[in-house]
Amino acid sequence: MEEGLEVTLIGFRRFGILMMAVLFLCGKGAYAQQAQPLGASAQSMPKFLKDAGIVERLNQPLPLATTFVDDAGRPVTLGTYFHHRPIALALVYFKCTMLCPQVLHGMAIGLQGSGLKAGKDYDVVVTSIDPTDTPMDASMAKKTFLARIGQPGAGDSVHFLTGQQASITALSEATGFHYVRVPGPDGKMDQFAHSSVIMFATPEGKMSEYLSGIDYLSRDVRLALVNASHLKIATAKDLFLLYCCNYVPSSGKYTVAVLRLLGLAAMVTLLAMGLGFYFLGRSKKRSNTGAMA
Repeated sequence: MEEGLEVTLIGFRRFGILMMAVLFLCGKGAYAQQAQPLGASAQSMPKFLKDAGIVERLNQPLPLATTFVDDAGRPVTLGTYFHHRPIALALVYFKCTMLCPQVLHGMAIGLQGSGLKAGKDYDVVVTSIDPTDTPMDASMAKKTFLARIGQPGAGDSVHFLTGQQASITALSEATGFHYVRVPGPDGKMDQFAHSSVIMFATPEGKMSEYLSGIDYLSRDVRLALVNASHLKIATAKDLFLLYCCNYVPSSGKYTVAVLRLLGLAAMVTLLAMGLGFYFLGRSKKRSNTGAMA
């Protein structure tokens, strides 16, 4: 019996050491994967794009009094959509045929896989940065988005907006979403260079998080919405994931919180060893009692 418990203790120790080694290597790999693209993108960025990046304005109030026009042609204020739920937010332009459709596609897929429901857990606001975009352009883009998000009845909670330059500028400045006009194939200055990013805001209208790229992990989208909701839509699983993952503003992604996981693994290992010693002590006590009898 004692030999079996000693073998078990050795197994627990080896498991703990192995877990810490694996987590360290995973964290190191995640850091390297994160760091490399940032340097590469900085070196390859054209000069004219230096004014088209993102300046994260976390906790920045949005200009809720600014006026826009919704996809049905009705005048609205931005604050119309900020009440009780977090907001998934994107700035694009609807005549775009390259980057913007990919951003909206990635946003829809991320929301679809998040397990959360539009109108129940969050709302969506997509605003054009092109003052020449029309409500009809917004309506067509919204139909494509709704088809991809795959949530029946989500239309009342998904809002595609157009507006005048003053309103667009106020929103882009508040979100830190910078863009520049660039010439199209015909030489006309009717296209825009901008970052690929989706953003999240709190129900009261403050910036919460940014996710960069064109493919957004459903896990990251869910955690961003949970954080923006002040944990009001969080489950026990979400709280565990938030403990195990860190939002990194510089990369616009969630990464593994290696130190927290190492601490958790160490706690589990110590607990397992403590239980092993406890049962080993009980076994010895029983053996001694039997010998005396």
